[in-house]
Amino acid sequence: MWTFAGSDLKYRLTLRVAAVSALCFAAISAYFLIDADRSVHARIDGIAEITAKTLAMQQSRALWASRVRPDFPDLDLVASFVMTPGLCIAYRESRGNVVQRVCLGPPGGQSEPPRVFAAFYRTLFDPGREAVRPVLAPDNTRIGDAVVWLDPAVRTAEAWHGAGRLMTALLIALPLLCAAVYAALARVLRPTRLIGAGLERIARGDLAARLPPFDLAELTAIRDVFNQLAESLALTLAERNELTRRLIALQDEERKHLARELHDEFGQSLAAIRALAASARQTAAQDCPPLLDECDRIARTATGMMETLRGALFRLRPPDVEELGLAASLDGLIAGWNGRSRGQPRFQLKLAGDFDGLAAAIGDNLYRIAQEAITNAAKHAEASEVVLRLAMRDARDDTVDVDNKDVEKQIELTVEDDGRASERAVKSGMGLLGMRERVASLGGRLTFDARPGLGAVLRVIIPVAAPSAPRPKERLAETECAA
Repeated sequence: MWTFAGSDLKYRLTLRVAAVSALCFAAISAYFLIDADRSVHARIDGIAEITAKTLAMQQSRALWASRVRPDFPDLDLVASFVMTPGLCIAYRESRGNVVQRVCLGPPGGQSEPPRVFAAFYRTLFDPGREAVRPVLAPDNTRIGDAVVWLDPAVRTAEAWHGAGRLMTALLIALPLLCAAVYAALARVLRPTRLIGAGLERIARGDLAARLPPFDLAELTAIRDVFNQLAESLALTLAERNELTRRLIALQDEERKHLARELHDEFGQSLAAIRALAASARQTAAQDCPPLLDECDRIARTATGMMETLRGALFRLRPPDVEELGLAASLDGLIAGWNGRSRGQPRFQLKLAGDFDGLAAAIGDNLYRIAQEAITNAAKHAEASEVVLRLAMRDARDDTVDVDNKDVEKQIELTVEDDGRASERAVKSGMGLLGMRERVASLGGRLTFDARPGLGAVLRVIIPVAAPSAPRPKERLAETECAA
């Protein structure tokens, strides 16, 4: 039947109801026309039978009374009882000659049917069909026929009059029926808006969305499944976040252990090598001067290895964020990168808000995310400038995208560069998955926007509890460290 892409369900169902109703009305009209045709045929056949018997009786009385044929046939006697508008009665001799005919004209003021309907009706039916009954003599010999028919124009007009009433009823009832069906469907399907809104909340990550009870059993079943699915997703997400937090904590602890081992074992070994190289140089200066260059190269190699080890240790075990604070730790991170990059690229830090008293887990993870993001930009983006922004914002601010209305504060971390945007490179080699896991473990959101020709933007939003201290004043700090 009729379907329209993207059309409203109520509209489509109403169209189907209208189509079915129109078919039903058409079937009723067809049945009416067929039944009316049968009734007319039965009436004409009955009139023809009465006419034939009446004429036979006239013939019998005439023969019995005088053996002479009086005025025969006399159709007026029959016509006075059975005549209706458009009806014709005739007597036809056995030779085919019509001896007498009586017709009554059409009723006055009768409107003509449309030509289309008249042609359609005459195609399906035979409005001028004659009903013929033989007129028998007393000895059962056929002396003629009684013929009865109805004027085709009158019969077509009568059929149109009856069908017109049905069509009028259809034109009145069908719009009313469609309006009633549409209103009923609108009321019944009204809960689907709540279901759609709930699905949108689930899609945004708000797993606290629940559907209210519904009157319909079908919608109630959907509501039960929806609420059960939301609860299951919330439980699964909570378990996943807890597992992620434990894995991240285990990973950080393993990094700290590895950093201690490298510092205690490998660092001491390098320091010993440098000391031995210095001692060997002193001996070579007195006894074997040609070995001075080798001693110097050994010392330089050990010094380079110690510098490399110092950078690895810093990446494995960053400064204690809980002790120094997130802002100071990020400031040191930016200063270190500016010192190593010698201004190519140039790193900036912009802070807005007070981050004192921040939970250790949030501070550590934000530092790790910022460290990974800046490393990505420095190694792969080929940027001339990398900007790290950290802001503490009110979750009720219209400019902040939030799903959980119970959260009062949010931390927004943004790392933006003007280099070559390549999301594939970020995903394949720069730890974007690890950053997503850290953000998910804190119940936040991470978005990465790679803009060809304009650089890339990494945006992280972490919900935090409202601080117990009075609301701090917003501050803006920019740190730029040169080589």
